[in-house]
Amino acid sequence: MNSKYTRPGGKLRELGADKLSEAELLAILISTGIKGKSALDIAHEIIDKYGSIRALSNLPLEQLLEIKGLSDVKIIRIAAALEIARRLCK
Repeated sequence: MNSKYTRPGGKLRELGADKLSEAELLAILISTGIKGKSALDIAHEIIDKYGSIRALSNLPLEQLLEIKGLSDVKIIRIAAALEIARRLCK
């Protein structure tokens, strides 16, 4: 893969949001990882555990605290993005 696409943000900028996987989109919201675990790793763990972004929208957000590397701020960002999506679908 071209080095400018090693991060989801660069891939979005160059190819468009529709070319990103659910994990890559989620990684952009998560923004930063923790030692030994990138934002993309955390996003993959969430998708692996819950199945999809749609499944996240039906979860109590407190469950996301079980994922190592997700802070309150990151969970709030995810919740806000899910609410924006809900409102757009109305």
